[in-house]
Amino acid sequence: MVKILTYFVAIFLLFGCKNEEKSTSEREKISENATQKEENFGIVIHGGAGTILKENMSDSLEAAYKAKLKEAISVGYEILKNGGSSLDAVTHTINIMEDSPLFNAGKGAVFTHEGSNELDASIMDGATLNAGAVAGVKHIKNPIDLARDVMQKSEHVMLYGAGAQEFAKGLGYKMMDTSYFYTQNRYESLQRVLEREKAQNEKKISFEDSYIKSSKFGTVGCAALDKHGNLAAGTSTGGMTNKRWNRIGDAPIIGAGTYANNATCAVSSTGWGEYFIRSVVAYDISALMEYKGMTLQEAASEVIQKKVPALGGDGGIVAIDKDGNVAMEFNTAGMYRATMNSEGELIIKIYKEE
Repeated sequence: MVKILTYFVAIFLLFGCKNEEKSTSEREKISENATQKEENFGIVIHGGAGTILKENMSDSLEAAYKAKLKEAISVGYEILKNGGSSLDAVTHTINIMEDSPLFNAGKGAVFTHEGSNELDASIMDGATLNAGAVAGVKHIKNPIDLARDVMQKSEHVMLYGAGAQEFAKGLGYKMMDTSYFYTQNRYESLQRVLEREKAQNEKKISFEDSYIKSSKFGTVGCAALDKHGNLAAGTSTGGMTNKRWNRIGDAPIIGAGTYANNATCAVSSTGWGEYFIRSVVAYDISALMEYKGMTLQEAASEVIQKKVPALGGDGGIVAIDKDGNVAMEFNTAGMYRATMNSEGELIIKIYKEE
């Protein structure tokens, strides 16, 4: 009897040890997976798409663009690496590009037909689907900051022109003199477009003119995934050279220029705004993922390479999904773009064939 009891106790202890080992192993695996998930983050940016050809780019200008793209994305990457939010990463990354005369946003904004600068921006939080946007502002140094404040400090999604600036004044924003946004090369671009218009004896832009057509691009944008699994996207622009009648493009339009949803992806667009609005480009990419089960790359390719061109538009997007996968899709000759993953791997590209 004693031998039988001893036998059963031994078996009990043996299985108990094995279960304990299995339980410990499972706990370690779960902990390891949680750590890997926590460390999964990434960021992707664009500085505009269009007729960007290497033969038209000096070595010094190419180096300047790449240096600024690296500076901008590094700011956002450090925020994410240190556990900061995707919203902070998007905002501060775009600030760098808004402050540079190289890009058509903030400081480097293009000129309207009347010779002024009208700025648009939007931002979206993938965790809450909250969003904010401003359009047609003329005195705001960093429109992306104001778009975020509209999202977080008002009950609205979009504010326009003088009203948006009045809101900014109430928050203590400094109103920039319009001279801050003047850059000689952007002004000369306007003059060239006006001369072509005059030569064609037309009262409106001829989009079929290749030079005028390429003057639409230069928007900046960013999409990011943080360690907490939250996505965000933002876009900022000066719009289209020679735009009239307070024209507003896709950049401040939620779902067209910007979209973010933790269930799918975060997207920022750049291109011919009228077509991106009609195609609801940023949301369409998310919807294809959610409802058709496409990957981010499949959805981005479907929209940018098929749907937008079928209507007659062109441009591109940058996007990141909930798993950290990145897409940088465009159907133009080039797009200023960069991405960094959680390993710190940096990719910077400008031209199509890279």
